[in-house]
Amino acid sequence: MLWPLSASPTLQLGRSTPEFSRPGEVWEGRALEDPYLSRRPWSMSRHADGVLLSRQGTSTELVVDGESVGHSVLLPHKSIDRGVALELAGRITLLLHTVSSASLEESRADSPIVGAGEALTDVLAAIGRVADLSVPILLRGESGTGKELAARELHRRSRRRRRPFVAVNLGALPTSLAASELFGHVKGAFTGAAGAREGYFSAADRGTLFLDEIGEAPPEVQAMLLRTLETGEVVPVGSHVAKKVDVRVIAATDSDLESRASRGDFKEPLLHRLSAYVIRLPALRDRRDDIGRLVLHFAGQALDELGDGSRLDRFEPEGEPWMEASVASRLTRHSWPGNVRQLRNVVRQLVIDSRGQELLRPGRRLDELLGSGFLHPGSRADPSSTDDASESTHATLESDKPTVKGRRPSEVTDSEVEQAMSDAAFEPAAAARRLGISRASIYNLIRRHPTLRVAEDVPEKELEAALEAAEHDVPEAAGRLGVSVRALARRMSSRHRE
Repeated sequence: MLWPLSASPTLQLGRSTPEFSRPGEVWEGRALEDPYLSRRPWSMSRHADGVLLSRQGTSTELVVDGESVGHSVLLPHKSIDRGVALELAGRITLLLHTVSSASLEESRADSPIVGAGEALTDVLAAIGRVADLSVPILLRGESGTGKELAARELHRRSRRRRRPFVAVNLGALPTSLAASELFGHVKGAFTGAAGAREGYFSAADRGTLFLDEIGEAPPEVQAMLLRTLETGEVVPVGSHVAKKVDVRVIAATDSDLESRASRGDFKEPLLHRLSAYVIRLPALRDRRDDIGRLVLHFAGQALDELGDGSRLDRFEPEGEPWMEASVASRLTRHSWPGNVRQLRNVVRQLVIDSRGQELLRPGRRLDELLGSGFLHPGSRADPSSTDDASESTHATLESDKPTVKGRRPSEVTDSEVEQAMSDAAFEPAAAARRLGISRASIYNLIRRHPTLRVAEDVPEKELEAALEAAEHDVPEAAGRLGVSVRALARRMSSRHRE
């Protein structure tokens, strides 16, 4: 869903508004229409300092970057630029972020590379500009950003697409055999060379040779690579006869080759030759708008492997989401030091761990897989943070600020519990954070409170009466009953399954 600067400065976020469209597809916009979202929406309004979200009477719980919102929250522009995860009623996760009009106008080629965000669109545009040329290309980016996938896409869209694509990881080649593996050798060239052998350059003749981890090439191999790039010839080890080859070279690295060249560890002329055209692959933390798409893609692959490929198609509006909104939000907020490769592995393990279950239940497993690398924009866990990294992600209004943490449950009064529950839309976990107590403690205090209760304790007849009065609007019924919308949704989902 796009919110152009030229549009109204106020937007309603709820069950019926605004209308969303799938990126890259032309279709009429549709509202969320989740039955567990309140008919009364949150208000989003643009201000000079950012975007203000205000409750305005809605019973829909809103969680912003992992923190529950009471009445209002102001999201600074710098946070929105990085992307802010919004959870609605514990069922839907949205990412609020900025996007330039230029990226929206850029045409996207049909590509096996998953993603439609601005950062990836720039990469695909660069691939389109250079794919049909024969110039060497240097792919730069952190480990796990998909450099080999980009190389394969360059080959797929080139004039050499029907010719071989040969991938070589120079970091995995033994130093003593690297030259022979790349350029071939003649019989007797070295001990053990019982016969002549063609190298990777000959295997890739008239096609594409992908040299991954180019920074790991030994010095003697660097010299041979430079000569081949300059002359289009290879000289097998042990031979003095050059052989012509027609190979398009794509190299990749996550190293600072300029620094290595200044130290003499990498030949500067080779760097210049390889850098005829440079494409930089963005880190996953810089393409947060693609994380949801990637999670869906990798989950689908893993489910296919388990023989349950239709799992994601079995959508029930009244049922629980296959993946909880909080899990999707945590995946979105993670720093992903291992980038797309790490995300793929995490999603695969979560799916396998939930094998045979109707819903994805990560539990502690998610903590183990993600470790401590959570990414709250502007926090010191964010590798892209600037000097003002100590500032918080968003600015809460005074009425939304939690009390001092680490309190004893015995110190919390009934009126404090009641106020915290009201401010948190009767979500116990959010109320516990406001009071500075544990989740287990808040449930004990609720059950001892003279008027508060949890959804599972509401008598069936009273529940039916509240649903009837609310015309079966679950959020409104939850407000009438004074219970969590999320907990009531779970109870309704259980009834639906029965």
